[in-house]
Amino acid sequence: MKQIEMTGKTINEAIDNACTKLGVGLLDVEYKVIDEPTKGFLGIGAKPAKVLVTVIGSEDEDVQAPDNKAKEEKKAEPKQERKPEIKEVKKPEAKEVKEVKTVEIIKEETVAAEKGEEVTAEEPAAENESARASLTEEDKNKIIAVATDFLKEVFDNMKMNVEMTAEFKDNKHIFIDMKGDDMGTIIGKRGQTLDSIQYLTNLVVNKGEYPYMNVTLDTEGYRAKRQKTLEQLAFNLAKKAKHNRRNITLEPMNPYERRIIHATLQNDRYVTTYSEGTEPYRYVVIALKNNYSNRRNY
Repeated sequence: MKQIEMTGKTINEAIDNACTKLGVGLLDVEYKVIDEPTKGFLGIGAKPAKVLVTVIGSEDEDVQAPDNKAKEEKKAEPKQERKPEIKEVKKPEAKEVKEVKTVEIIKEETVAAEKGEEVTAEEPAAENESARASLTEEDKNKIIAVATDFLKEVFDNMKMNVEMTAEFKDNKHIFIDMKGDDMGTIIGKRGQTLDSIQYLTNLVVNKGEYPYMNVTLDTEGYRAKRQKTLEQLAFNLAKKAKHNRRNITLEPMNPYERRIIHATLQNDRYVTTYSEGTEPYRYVVIALKNNYSNRRNY
């Protein structure tokens, strides 16, 4: 079993630090928040976030919560004289709930993406694959219902009438397309609102008894349009970096958009990309490679 306790300014930073220390991707771990970060007063008394990160696939038998461990130690102690009027009542064991960190979502990129390398999904744990393969149509409908019911509640509170079409792309990915009036409100500035709703939907879906699922929300083809815009932006800024012979710093982006920039320029002969800063202000830098010396090529 591989697990580690790690701290950071934010929960996301602590998890990233733990993944780097363990040498695994963000999709391969589960985490539990031990201490929430506090800002203190004028910086005084501030405390970092502290999380316990466990690699998915480790045997659960080796992981014992402190209270369970205390119970076992208590059982090991010599029994005291039992009073006849007291009867021991055996309580049912509480069902373990695993917290799962999402792709994007959700918001944390892999080490490969940070280096500008091609982003490839690592093989999930064997038991998760087996559980996904055994999902029935009824199971899939229940999972989709959890996602759509949550979204309907959100949109009702926003006073919006939204039609949703949900489907499984495979046993792991769920795609939900939304239609309605004034969908720009749901998209938000540069997709920030859409990304936030998607992140919350992933949390709700993955709190159930089923294996981990990745939920993607889209409306009016925004995801494809945004990807095309970012790819063109990456090409234009790379050309500018070569022409001016200086590095280009982009504005802060979420992990999904940074991965698009990295993937677009990963095979460029004369520039490389890397990320700097901390969430939510992490940004991409387009930098010249050392072998770029002939300006006439451009």
